[in-house]
Amino acid sequence: MARNSGAQTFAGTGPGVDWDAEAATFDAEPDHGLRDPAVREAWAARLGTWLPRRAGDVLDLGCGTGSLSLLASEQGHRVTGVDLSPAMVARARAKLAGRDAVFLVGDAATPPVGEQLFDAVLVRHVLWTLPDPGRVLRHWRGLLRPAGRLVLVEGVWGTVSPVGIPADRLTALLAPLVRDVRLERLSDDARLWGKEVDDERYAVVALV
Repeated sequence: MARNSGAQTFAGTGPGVDWDAEAATFDAEPDHGLRDPAVREAWAARLGTWLPRRAGDVLDLGCGTGSLSLLASEQGHRVTGVDLSPAMVARARAKLAGRDAVFLVGDAATPPVGEQLFDAVLVRHVLWTLPDPGRVLRHWRGLLRPAGRLVLVEGVWGTVSPVGIPADRLTALLAPLVRDVRLERLSDDARLWGKEVDDERYAVVALV
């Protein structure tokens, strides 16, 4: 199984990538490390509209080095992050040291959180790597409290051999599981990626 880190993934990456080896340079990508103030501000603004307004418990699956976890924490949320890569988790723990955040090594598809429930499950660029996304979505839905939400950032990358999950497929998988699905197209917001992009990138906020 692939390391289900929160990586920006393209053709030739994703399943089979050694994310422990990638951890040292992972944050060099603009939308991974969020080191550019404009990119960071763009993600913080989007996250502020996707996550609950009130402070709550957020489960960041495939958290990578914890960049989105940090933004969620700065917005007042209590964060639990899960990634299959111990090296990624170590970096996330360092990045959020002293904050109300816990990071666990585990599979994003079946996170090791026991009976704990959350107000939001946040997942970026992970679902497309999983062999049965419908089953995984049902499991993630079961991790939510009443009135919780799934926040899923996905896309389709590449032109010759595209990889990913199209927005229409994801919204169809979610329709029987939730009461409302909101789709936001992200390809035209270059601030999120640190560059212009022409592939399909989007976010879905699904309310239960």
